[in-house]
Amino acid sequence: MPIPTESLLEKARLVIDIECRQLEKLRHSLDDSFTRAVELIAQRLEARGKIVVMGVGKSGHIGEKIAATLTSTGSPAIMLNSLNALHGDLGMVADGDVILAMSYSGETEELNNIIPALGRFDVKVIAMTGNPGSFLAQSADVHLNAHVDEEACPLKLAPTSSTTAMLVLGDALAMVLLEMRGFKPEDFAKFHPGGRLGRSLLIKVSHIMRTGEHVAVVPDDSTVTDTLKEMTRRRCGAAAVIDAGGRLAGIFTHGDFARHFTANPGLGQDPVSNFMTRNPITIASDRLAVEVLHILETHRIDDLLVLDRNQAPIGIIDSQDLARHKLV
Repeated sequence: MPIPTESLLEKARLVIDIECRQLEKLRHSLDDSFTRAVELIAQRLEARGKIVVMGVGKSGHIGEKIAATLTSTGSPAIMLNSLNALHGDLGMVADGDVILAMSYSGETEELNNIIPALGRFDVKVIAMTGNPGSFLAQSADVHLNAHVDEEACPLKLAPTSSTTAMLVLGDALAMVLLEMRGFKPEDFAKFHPGGRLGRSLLIKVSHIMRTGEHVAVVPDDSTVTDTLKEMTRRRCGAAAVIDAGGRLAGIFTHGDFARHFTANPGLGQDPVSNFMTRNPITIASDRLAVEVLHILETHRIDDLLVLDRNQAPIGIIDSQDLARHKLV
């Protein structure tokens, strides 16, 4: 007999609830060992070492993700297959490295057999286990406790809460290291050149803004009608209004016209300065395109003027341009 949909949802929520409770316990259990682990990794990386992540089974799968996250955020890491390490792959380890050994029980035979061999290298070992009294935890320079009281598996067999705790603890290491080492969006872009995220982090405003004949710029004494004609001629949804010195005085959009026309149908011959938005949101040409995404979403606008150092308009970005450049 099929299980009712609501019952399935309740079972799923129970799994999530159990894992959330265990993560909350993990949060409260963090102590100085985490600080020592971060500082140790940072010291080794500054000395041109790398992070070598090791694990077996589910811990190994989690380790692969942690190694990828560390590497992509400026902390070079590799994943060493524990089963192959004693058969030549220890050649991946070099003096000055730091080992992140992951085993929830701390008694995984394949992993523990590697520990004595690592004594021949000038390396530091950080163990991530759920058992502080285990061989791995006791053999390490620093132990990170990922203990959970309950797995989310109804049979209490499949690693669930425990692997989630290890994954979150690894993410915490990577993100704290990111901030500690001054990793910036520009650095992130170097490692993620593909896709929308990479493009938005690599491309600057100057690469995507409309310039020259594609920008409507009018003096502040222009009429609304003349401004609309200029916007139509330039195929722009907005016009930059400048003062006598060429500096930006405001912006006038099709939306501004629609709002004011309802109350004043005869506004065509009035100065556009009466209806423009003063002190509009703007951006400099040397900023990253990712900032444009944030500004448009935060301020709910469709057009963004680009200014030079003298506050003169030199370009405009229409929200539709972002799709053309595959940034959204």
